[in-house]
Amino acid sequence: MSIPFNPVILSGGSGSRLWPMSRRLLPKQFLPLVSERTLLQETVLRLQGVDGARAPLVVSNSEHRFIVAEQLREIGMKPEVQILEPAGRNTAPAVAVAALHLQARQPDACLFVLPSDHLIRDVPAFRSAIATALPLAVEGSLVTFGITPKAPVTGYGYIERGEALPGSERSFRVSRFVEKPDLDTARRYVSNGRFLWNSGMFVFRAKRFLEELQRFRPEIVTAAKSALESGALDLDFLRLDSAAFAACPSDSIDYAVMEHTSASVVVEADIGWSDVGSWAALWEVGKKDENENVAHGDVDLLDAKGCYVRAESRLVSVLGATNLVVVETDDAVLVADRSRSQEVREIVETLDRKARTEHVSHSRVYRPWGYYESIDAGERFQVKRIMVKPGEALSLQMHHHRAEHWVVVSGTAKVTRDEEVRLLSENESAYIPIGTKHRLENPGKTPLFLIEVQSGGYLGEDDIVRFEDRYHRG
Repeated sequence: MSIPFNPVILSGGSGSRLWPMSRRLLPKQFLPLVSERTLLQETVLRLQGVDGARAPLVVSNSEHRFIVAEQLREIGMKPEVQILEPAGRNTAPAVAVAALHLQARQPDACLFVLPSDHLIRDVPAFRSAIATALPLAVEGSLVTFGITPKAPVTGYGYIERGEALPGSERSFRVSRFVEKPDLDTARRYVSNGRFLWNSGMFVFRAKRFLEELQRFRPEIVTAAKSALESGALDLDFLRLDSAAFAACPSDSIDYAVMEHTSASVVVEADIGWSDVGSWAALWEVGKKDENENVAHGDVDLLDAKGCYVRAESRLVSVLGATNLVVVETDDAVLVADRSRSQEVREIVETLDRKARTEHVSHSRVYRPWGYYESIDAGERFQVKRIMVKPGEALSLQMHHHRAEHWVVVSGTAKVTRDEEVRLLSENESAYIPIGTKHRLENPGKTPLFLIEVQSGGYLGEDDIVRFEDRYHRG
């Protein structure tokens, strides 16, 4: 008989070590880095068909709410609910909110907590590990998954297993959790045989987790309850109260509970796992040629060895290089020694200090109605290409500092200018003067593409006054 459980998918990471592909508004969990599906979609899909799995609950950043919803829609999955964090507070508060929400509806709810951005290549072994963990969780244990190490990796935390549990070859008491080690220490851990990589996945009953969290970090439980009780439903989203959640301490599940509780258990799992947290990790799991290179896109390699090369928008040629990472996007290029790929986040921090934007968004920016991408910009002008999905609409809005000129490339546009409403077809255009209340809609059954030319003294995205918005944006 299968044990019902609720997948809780944590989708709040930033993935800064995978810049320039991963950016603040489109981090790695929303990118197709290892297959044609995004990491979030792969996470959800590998749970389909698992005995007892209910619809997932997703915890995400409020900025990413429509991206999550759209990517789940693409694979035919409707979540039990999507909880929106107004600010990142690490994993313990996120899981506390999910546990409180589920326990109110299912007093005996069992949670399977997992990140949205990991790779698991052996799905049958993954499902077997879940089947091992669930009965232990029902009995009251807080179960984590320890990955059988393949090498002395310094980028992962480790778990030292203790005594074996009766009746199971793969389940152990947790002796201790260990921080990311240096290389010599990692080598000792792997040769010791008792140490496992810390996967960041957990199985436990909501009630037991909240009991232990109340015991060790009661202030997190208090803040989570307040944020949930003062939250509000918004479309298909559950928005946590901003002030209450902002007051919550930031802490991980490991630090808040697992390192202190006597109920922690680890299931050893050899499931082809990687956190794909760096370009070196993607090289490790990628399909290599005869010279140990991994290439994606329009790539030409000559006398290159051990390289990871990714071309997103143009030809990239690499000559005579060894152990390099080369990642090209339409607005940024990364060239790095593969052994130093963990340090890419320092580049992102530098970009942030310099108030640049290449770490914030790509030139294509996704919105709930479609997307826009920058084509050209200069003093007092900017040109964008806009796509509006069938049946969708931008907000009814106005700008104080810029005028806009729209030219329809394909599809049909419904344009509102103050009291005037008209339909535009291919090669037709509309001019929106400064201060004019306006809206753009796609009433058709195919995507609408148009070119927008902005002109004025200030062209920032914050020059927008919304009067009406079906997506409830501020």
